Formats: sequence, structure tokens, C-alpha cells
Amino acid sequence: MEKKIKSQPKLKIRKGDLVQVTAGDSKGKQGKVLEVVLATNRVIVEGANMVSKHTKPNAATPNGGIVKKEASLHVSNVMVVDAKSGKPSRIGKQKNADGKSIRIAKKSGEEIK
Repeated sequence: MEKKIKSQPKLKIRKGDLVQVTAGDSKGKQGKVLEVVLATNRVIVEGANMVSKHTKPNAATPNGGIVKKEASLHVSNVMVVDAKSGKPSRIGKQKNADGKSIRIAKKSGEEIK
């Protein structure tokens, strides 16, 4: 019996986007997307969802200790921030003059770079 390979969904949020957290302890915080994990539909946002990680002493950190770092958030709990208004907006797609598909903010119609 063969295993069925599940196709990974295409997410509308990309690495480098400015997003706002819409749910959870970090609700309202804005930051850049550092990483997108397609397999689990999660994103890591700069400065949001901070957790304390206990590290053992090693070559990089000779004393070890507690390190604060960002944990992942589900993609449904973040929204892209519209460049024109500065507020969170849904994302749509549109064809430009060349026929290429571009991402636009639904709130203002501006292109998301």
C-alpha cells in the first residue's frame, strides 16, 4: 500500500511581510514574518509569541541559561498590514498590465510588495 502524499496549501502570507497578530497573547503586535512553515501552516513573527527556552552550555553559549525567542503562530492568527492605511487587511489577487498575478490589499487596493 502506498501512502498518499498530501499537497501543501499555498499561503497568502510570505516571508518578509509586515503582519499584525489578531489572536492570542500577542494580539495587536506587528512584526515582520521571519519564517513560513508550509507543512504545519505556521509563521514566525518578529517580536510576537515570545517563549523562554532553557539552553544547555555549549560552544556558542558557555554558560547556558534562559533564552527568549519567537515561537510559531498559526497563519489564521495573523493579517498583512496595509501599507496605505497601516491597518490589517485581507489579501486578494489581481492581474497587472503585463498579465502577471500580484497580491493586493483588499482594504485599499494597493499592491503588497
